[in-house]
Amino acid sequence: MGDIGHAIATEARAAGYGLTADHGGHGIGRTMHEAPDVLNDGRPGRGFRLVPGLVIAIEPMLVRGGSDGYAHGDDGWTVLSDDGTRAAHCEHTVAVTEDGPVVLTLP
Repeated sequence: MGDIGHAIATEARAAGYGLTADHGGHGIGRTMHEAPDVLNDGRPGRGFRLVPGLVIAIEPMLVRGGSDGYAHGDDGWTVLSDDGTRAAHCEHTVAVTEDGPVVLTLP
């Protein structure tokens, strides 16, 4: 998983974006936001190993102002950048198979 987080952070930061701290992707199963965590900033070669049968959500939230800080809205669910700049969130669900990854959320 560290390789995924490292790739996300490397690309985002090179483009001048921040990543909301403490947020990221997760495993897909029978409950919401299952393990394992898919961090948006990681160390290559570290963390949970990808194995066939694993299904994960990869979901970076990029912040235009470059900040990693955030706040929650009054509803307790909405995530806002701490500096008031715009942010964008995207999610893809990926199945790990014997033949490699399959992105399940592509049209």
